[in-house]
Amino acid sequence: MKELDIYIAIEGPIGVGKTSLAKLIADKLNARKVFEKFEENPFLKDFYDDPESNAFQTQIFFLLQRYQQQQKDIRQLNLLQKGVVTDYMFEKDRLFADFTLNSEAEFKLYSHVADILEKDIVKPDLVVYLQADTPRLMKNIKKRGRDFEKHVTQDYINQVNERYQEFFVNYEEGPLLIINTNNIDFVENSEDFENLLNEIHQPHQGIKYFNPS
Repeated sequence: MKELDIYIAIEGPIGVGKTSLAKLIADKLNARKVFEKFEENPFLKDFYDDPESNAFQTQIFFLLQRYQQQQKDIRQLNLLQKGVVTDYMFEKDRLFADFTLNSEAEFKLYSHVADILEKDIVKPDLVVYLQADTPRLMKNIKKRGRDFEKHVTQDYINQVNERYQEFFVNYEEGPLLIINTNNIDFVENSEDFENLLNEIHQPHQGIKYFNPS
């Protein structure tokens, strides 16, 4: 496989395997890894315990953190690593804010800040959207055993899953590859990963589906 020389963003709901796939691709193709640093968000645990009271500060922290990564790690690619792989796209922040912020005033303030920051964001050359049904996501979340996720409910994950589907059904910002992960394991099965990697390397325009059985 040749080295990666484009910007790929891996997206999908909580527990679908974004970071695992992004790491595998980046390591295989000598690309820079730019990952969410969720563990640095001091409000995240409180958000999962009490979403209504802690959504705004959680969302603003993520918004500013992702913007900083965009400026530092994506705009300034070094000569040895021309490509970049992220385990999120910047627009995902607004996707979450849309249903976590219950206060109209908070959402208005959030949107004002996001509108300013989004003017200076680099768009991915390819977005890879990983799909999975909610029971599979809950199983994955339980398996990885993150302490702050132990109170995540199936209802919340179902909401997240539905919002992702709604967001990407009309996505027109660039090439989009939609991958159904219910029946594949790209971490444990090298053949699954190689098939997926080959698909990512194909030329992409518009929306394309990859649904291995």
